[in-house]
This record gives sequence, structure tokens and C-alpha cells, in this order.
Amino acid sequence: NLLKEAGFRFDMAFTSYLKRAIRTLWIILDEMDQMWIPVQNTWRLNERHYGALTGLKKDEMARKYGEEQVHIWRRAYDIRPEPITKDSPYYMGTDRRYASLPADQVPLTECLKDNVERVIPCWETDIAPAILAGKQVIVASHGNALRSLIKHIAKLSEEEVIQLTMPTGIPLVVKLDKDLNVTSYDFLGDPEAIRQAISAV
Repeated sequence: NLLKEAGFRFDMAFTSYLKRAIRTLWIILDEMDQMWIPVQNTWRLNERHYGALTGLKKDEMARKYGEEQVHIWRRAYDIRPEPITKDSPYYMGTDRRYASLPADQVPLTECLKDNVERVIPCWETDIAPAILAGKQVIVASHGNALRSLIKHIAKLSEEEVIQLTMPTGIPLVVKLDKDLNVTSYDFLGDPEAIRQAISAV
């Protein structure tokens, strides 16, 4: 509704292979009466792979690995959680969505640095060319994938991206100049609602 009230009109959408991002995009485009625009799904916009933490609730992680270690894994830029094994139910290599992905690209665990490196090709080969072609795009993705995208296009440092929190369900409006340099990026909506959403993360 915020996007609709602000008068946004999208020409193309990008999202991940994960249901929660796809459904978020459906809701947005439905509410804005823009479900007809083309949508490109890519695994590169998937959420960061948390390795052995995948499938565990926060309290389960803390009991198994200790709160301090879990905090390091979740917030550090280049420290990966323990990997999953290929017999794990969370191993992407047996999921047909990823059948075309070379085995050496199927993640077993990722840190934020890995996520940045995974997102950059999507920006360079898909999103940036669409914008340069004059299209206004919407990206419905996940906290770490969006942080990774912003890090790359806004040229944030490792420390800056670690401090960046992506509140769930709050649009982030990114404005670019003709050379795709970021001129601003701001959350859309009531500042107090944004603050509360950030705190909830």
C-alpha cells in the first residue's frame, strides 16, 4: 500500500526461488494491480544459506552451539556456520529447482561475504541492464540477499553492511543516477513503524 500510495509503477520484478519472497511479491503486485509485469526468479536472490543452523529456531541454535557463537555466525561478515552434509534434507543439490546449478556452486553454508559474491552476477547480468534500459524494477528478496545487493551497489564497507538491518515488509527505495551510482536509499513509511520493524529483527 505504501508503494501504491507513492505512485510506483514497475516494469519488471526479480525474486528468489523461495516461497516467502515469491508470495511477498505476489501480494505487492496484486495490491498494486501490476501482476502482469514479467517476473524473473533466480537462486542468486535466495536467502543466505545458514549451513548447520538451517531449520533450527534461535533458541535451538543457542542450546546447540552457544549464544555467542551463533551471534558471531549471524552477524560476522566472513565467518561461515558449520556446513550441512549432502544427506541433509536442506541440501539444495537434490532439489529440482537447482537442477541446472553446477555441483560446485551448490552451497553447504554461507557467510555474508559469500552472499555478496552470489548476488553480484544477478545485479550485473540482469537487474542493472534492465534499469539501464529504462525499466523501473522491484526486487522481492530476503534480508541478507538485499543487504548484499545494497553493499555492492552503494559501495558499503564490510562494517557498514554488518550494521545495516533490513526490516521485514518495509520497502527500501533505492535511487540511482544514469551511471547506476546510488544517490539515496531510504525505507518507505512512518519512521516509528520503521524503527519498530528494525528492532524486531
